[in-house]
Order: sequence, then C-alpha cells, then structure tokens
Amino acid sequence: MAKYPLARERLQASGLLPGPAWLEPEEAAREDLERVHTAAYLDRLYGDGLTPAEVRALGVPWTPRLLRRSRLAVQGTLLAARAALADGIAGNLAGGTHHAFADHGEGFCVLNDVAVAIRRLQAEGAIRRALVVDLDVHQGNGTAAIFEGDGSVRTFSMHGERNYPARKMRSTIDVGLPDGTDDDGYLAALDAHLPRLTEGFMPDLVFYLAGVDVVAGDRYGRFALTDAGLRARERRVLAWARAAGLPLVITLAGGYAATAERTAALHTVVFEEALS
Repeated sequence: MAKYPLARERLQASGLLPGPAWLEPEEAAREDLERVHTAAYLDRLYGDGLTPAEVRALGVPWTPRLLRRSRLAVQGTLLAARAALADGIAGNLAGGTHHAFADHGEGFCVLNDVAVAIRRLQAEGAIRRALVVDLDVHQGNGTAAIFEGDGSVRTFSMHGERNYPARKMRSTIDVGLPDGTDDDGYLAALDAHLPRLTEGFMPDLVFYLAGVDVVAGDRYGRFALTDAGLRARERRVLAWARAAGLPLVITLAGGYAATAERTAALHTVVFEEALS
C-alpha cells in the first residue's frame, strides 16, 4: 500500500503537476457501485464483512477502512475519466482493480473501478463506447467477465499466459505471452495489436491499466522488461491514443517490486511520459 502515497510524493516533488491539476475524490456512491456489483456482495462489504473464503480469494483482510479506500479509488477513476473527456488525458494514482468481479473480489481487488466508471458515464450519456487497454502482467479477468458480450465495451488484455489467474476469462482480445518475455518480444506484440483495437470500434474513451509488474524483478511478474522497455511501452500507448484523438484515462494497476520506493518510481513513468 505504501506505493500509493510515494507515487504521489514523487510527482509532487517533481514540480510537473501544479496544484490545480490535483483532484481529491470523495467515496464512490453505492448507487454507482450497484451498476456493476451485486447487492448481495455490497451488503457483505458494507455490513459484517466477507466470508473467510472470500478473504482468501481477495488476499487481504476485510476492514471498513479497506472498503473506504476502495470506494475512494473508484471515485478517483471516475474523476479522472471526466477530466480526460474534458482535457484529453488524466490519471488516477490508484485504480486498475481488474480482478474484481460483479459478485466477489480477487487478487487484492475489492471493487472494479474501471467498470463502475464506464457504467456511470454511460448511464448519464457522457459516453456510449469505451475501450479498456489492460497491460498489467495479470489478465483482467474481472473486467473481462463483467463486459463479456457487451458490444459497447471492448476489452484488451496482454498478460502472462501462465501467470495468475489460473482460470482466464474471455476479453474481447486476449494476448498471452510466455514467462521471461523481454523488451523486444513485448513491444513487438504491443505494436502488432494496438492498431487492431479500434478496427470496427471507435470508443469515446480509453481506460489504460498501466501495470508495472511487467518489469524484471517484480515479485509476481515473471516478465523481463527493463526500465527503458517500460518507458517505451508508455510512449507507444500514449502516442497511439493521441494520434487517434482518443481521450485516455491512466490507472496504476499492479506493481510489486522489491521495495515500495522502486514500485512508486516505476508507476510515475507513465505520468512523466504523459506530461511530456
């Protein structure tokens, strides 16, 4: 958890973002959460907590503080989405909780922030179609399941084929890469698939899950990207969105380097590139 305040501190200390650029979220309304998550699951989150089996799947203990933090992260993504629609690009220094399903959480993900933001924006008519570009090393199984069969949302996940989760869901486009994938292999795969994402589908908004667990040395990653490879990835995604005229929302997603400081440094790369 320490990576979140550290990432913010790094960006503030850099002087790249002036004070007015920062937005502070409130907690997401239950009404918005219910656009994605089941009432029974939310009742447990808001009530006496999760079952032991649900806690094991989630990977972290349930507390009221965890619910508050998760609701703040969801609202942060919604605020960033509104800002991106207005300004072209914005980001949330949290979010990307793509393992959260409609009726349960998994893999450190309690609520699916991207799905909630999409459904809220669709409900109010701010967008019709959305594209999710998920480059976390783990497949966005919760997001894939939530939007499977929904023609208004296209989901793209490029991930470790043999990594978590063991049981993959079906994204619109899934690209599974082998353990040990390096800069060249990863960037070649990205270059091959980015142009496909808008074939026959022009979104009003793109959500980018910029997970940094693809970098060598990540505790759960199994890939071998260098820092330079990560920066090249961010440049490619940002340039692609800009060239297509697509508003882009950045979320952090996963990152589990040896130290929180190292993880925070990796997470700030996408914001540095966006600002440049």
